[in-house]
Parts: sequence; structure tokens; C-alpha cells
Amino acid sequence: MVRTHLVQQRGRLYYRRRVPEALREVVGKKEIWRSLGTDSPTVAKRRALRVAAKVEHEFEVARLKVGHIVDQIVLDGFSERVPIAEAVVEAEPLPGITFGDLYDAYMNDPTRDWSPTTRMAYLTTKRIVMAILGKNTPIRSITRTQCREMIEVLRWQPRNASKLFPKLGPVEIAERAKADERTDLINAANINTYLNKLGGVLNWAVKEEMLDRNPAQGLRVPDPTARRDKRLPFSTDQLKTIFSAPLYTGCRDAGHGYAMPGPERPRNARFWIPLLSMFGGLRLNEACQLDVADIRRIENVDCFAITERSEGATTDKRLKTASSERVVPIHVMLIDLGFMDFVCQRKRAGESKLFGEVGMGATGYRSTTFSAWFRRFVARAGAGSPKTCFHSFRHGFRDALREARIDRDIALALGGWTTASGATSVSDAYGSGYRVATLKEAIDRVLYSGLDLSHLHEG
Repeated sequence: MVRTHLVQQRGRLYYRRRVPEALREVVGKKEIWRSLGTDSPTVAKRRALRVAAKVEHEFEVARLKVGHIVDQIVLDGFSERVPIAEAVVEAEPLPGITFGDLYDAYMNDPTRDWSPTTRMAYLTTKRIVMAILGKNTPIRSITRTQCREMIEVLRWQPRNASKLFPKLGPVEIAERAKADERTDLINAANINTYLNKLGGVLNWAVKEEMLDRNPAQGLRVPDPTARRDKRLPFSTDQLKTIFSAPLYTGCRDAGHGYAMPGPERPRNARFWIPLLSMFGGLRLNEACQLDVADIRRIENVDCFAITERSEGATTDKRLKTASSERVVPIHVMLIDLGFMDFVCQRKRAGESKLFGEVGMGATGYRSTTFSAWFRRFVARAGAGSPKTCFHSFRHGFRDALREARIDRDIALALGGWTTASGATSVSDAYGSGYRVATLKEAIDRVLYSGLDLSHLHEG
């Protein structure tokens, strides 16, 4: 029986074939080994067919030399003569582009519509994986073993590593962190984000036939923190503290004096945006980017129109997902607090943006600048905690919908949420959705037990 099989050593696959006993003296060895130049079993099996044919041809040449009967078809199968005296033949230089060239080609693909934050995430990933795997590394030489080694380097990256060790690369930083037994390391979610972005690049390379397979396919690290525990809603005590801060009870001024007690009661973005998220479920950027024209009267109900479209020529609005585009009736609490009066003031002033004082951040989102301010505001108010942030208002809004026994489909429609899997049922494609009056009745039932906001009323 002919004994052949594939074996793996140091991350590479080899073809191994036992030499027939009658030919060992002329061949000079008991086994033939040939590198297949890959770590992919699928690719290796295909390449092994050609390598096996060459080896059989060499055996026929050996039989001819010692006067044995030969198979002329096998003997004539290859015109070139392959040396048979070497135990392992190194693979020829692997064809294809470098890792750096691949990443650049992916980022410059004109068929992809990059948002600023997505582009930044890919560029951040590029910086660190290039430093680990090598910019000039041929992409076909990257093995799964190397990808696993990369994960180990990522696991030992401290938070703010580039600031802590500006002159060291990720590998050296990981070695230093291990030696120092550091515990201030990036979390599993950060590592999996890097792997996700790298996987996107490598999957694209497979589709473009630059790679046979993605060596990082399916690699990720377990995340000990459940998704629902990553961010928590604000507690009632936190909400009381937030809305009792000088900004809401009287501050020195609307600028840097927002955290100091004083006579001013500014009604601006800082005042309204947290309330819009709390009583309307708006994401931070959805609120920050609102146009004045996005406050509309639909079916005799005042509503937020959450959309990327603007009446003018501007194209500065972005939504998280397709389901984010929706109509949200304005909660009775916001109306009682004078929100529609604020909107009228902005219209009379000829403003196009509802919160024009919120500037565009470096990522292309207005939420970037507001989020940075809100972190400082909550900390100075004494309402901060490790698992709460501005997004906690949306968590609280979702809990308030549950407490009000709002139908799940209506709740999803109000918040612009998809299902947990991101999928929709066939029935979702039928009909035109809920009547605005139905949504209005539901959202007005959102309450926060134990929270008194009567001091926010004007006058």
C-alpha cells in the first residue's frame, strides 16, 4: 500500500511519501518530504496532487536507472527533471501583494461607502496589526499560527499604550506588560474589534482572489462581560443628581460656568439633548444633528423625524442603521417643558440646525464633541459611575417602555432598534407601520418613577 499524507510543522503543511523499499538505495532515503507553501489544508490538498505526481515521476526515473519495469505514461508526465536527493524542497517565493498593499487597496476600494468612524476604526486597526504582522509581509505567507500569536500580543496591550510607551512597538509593549504583570489592559471587546476589522480586510482579499483563505477566520477572544452589562441605565439617584446640577437649577453662565451656581437658566443643547434621549429614546448623534425642519407636525402630532435627509444641500447627517430612520412623537413632558417654544425660537432666528452650537467632531459626528462635554458634566455633578455614559439614557428609555407595558414592536419602532439577531420577519415587509397617534399614546406613557422634574419648567 502506498503511504502518503500531509503533515504540519512550524505552521506549514508538507507532503510526505514513503520511498518504495526497492528504490531506497538509489533514492538515498526512506521518505520524501515536500513543502506545499501554505498553512491551509484545503489549498494543501490541491497542491499535493501536483507534488505527488512529480514524486511518482521521480520514482519512475529511479526505476529506469536500476533496470526495473517502468510506466511510460508516468515517466513522460513531466518534461523537467526534479532533483530527488533533497529531503525538503523549500517553496518558491509566494506570489501576491504585501499586507500593506492589501490594506491600502481595501481602504481605497471605490465600491465601499466609508463613514468617518468606520474609516478611523480600520485605520486604527491597520496601525497595530501592521506593527505586529509586518507591512511588507506577503499576505499569502500569513499563517493562522501568526494570527494567534498576534492575539497574544493584543491581549497584553495596556490602555493608552501609545502614550505610555511612545517609542515601543506592540510586541515590545506586550513583553514589558507581561514582565510588569500589568492589569490595566485593553478589554476583550477592543481585541475582538481589531480581529473583526482585520477579518474584513482578509475576507475581501479572498473575494478578490488575492488569498485562498482567511487565516484569521473565526478567531476571537471570549468576553466575560455580558452585552447587557456593558452599559447600565442611570439609576434614579443618578438622574436626580444630573437634573439638580447648576445647569438645570441655575448656573453662572451657559459657557464655562455651567457647573457653578448662578442666576442663569440657559435653554440650549446642553439642557435639551439629555432630555430628548431620556423621553424620546434618541441616540446622542441623532439628537445632536437634528435640523430645525426635522421637528414636524405629522397627523396633527408634533414629531421628531429621524433621517439623514436635509431640506438644504447639506449632507452632514448619519444614522447608525437603516432601522434608525423613523418618526418619534414628542413626549408630553418635553412639550410641557417648553421644547416647542425653543423650536419656534430657532425658526425665527433663521437657524437650520436645532443645536447649531454643537460642532462637528474630528470623526465627522457632532456627538463626539457633546459626548466629551457630557462626561465632564456628569463627573462634576457627582453622578458618574463606571458602567454609565450618555447612552445610559437610551437604556433607561427602553426600561421605561417595558415598565409601561408597551408592545415590543412599538418599542422597537420608537427606539429604532432591530431584533437581537438583526433579522426581520417576512411580516415586517407588509403594511406601512404604526399610526402616529398609536406611537404618541405609547411614548407618553414613558415615566421615571421617583424623579421630580417640576423645577425645569420655565417661570
